[in-house]
Amino acid sequence: MRKLTYFIATSVDGFIGAADGDADFLNQWLDPEYTAALAAEYPETLPTPAHAMFGIPEDFRARHFDTVVMGRGTYEPGLKVGFTSPYAHLDQYVVSRSLATAPDPAVKVISGDIVARVRELKEEPGLGIWLCGGADLAGQLVEEIDEFVVKTYPVFLGSGMPMSRAGFGLRALELTGFTAYGGGQTIATYARKR
Repeated sequence: MRKLTYFIATSVDGFIGAADGDADFLNQWLDPEYTAALAAEYPETLPTPAHAMFGIPEDFRARHFDTVVMGRGTYEPGLKVGFTSPYAHLDQYVVSRSLATAPDPAVKVISGDIVARVRELKEEPGLGIWLCGGADLAGQLVEEIDEFVVKTYPVFLGSGMPMSRAGFGLRALELTGFTAYGGGQTIATYARKR
């Protein structure tokens, strides 16, 4: 069975963006050591149009994921600038109640039972499934998440969009990996204890 991994960037106080969802400010914390590590270990999590900028060859092999699931709010910023298929190298799913059809044939819209659909995806053969964001979708899928990869940036926000809107509940995790980078970024990997 495939794993669903919530691979997400956050401030040290657990916010993935401003209250309106804008997370562009996190880009100022992308130092060369950290971005090189992301491109090497998680190349499939970088948007297809950015691959050349990060030195990722067109024929690269995905290491962790071959499928991405994202909320409409996560999909929308790229769509506004013309990226209808931001992760063309992956099977792409956008969860939306308002998007009737996808603006690109490579993107599939999930408008019904997201938990049931993710369970179906987990049963299919392949690499892992990347839960790209955002907070509402992570809240809906929290019981389906098998692994958390939390990229922490050296900034304290005080408020904004939380990592998840799952509501209070004790969900035990086990730290399975941790790397710190010179610019203050960290990547921590946690497995879900079931």
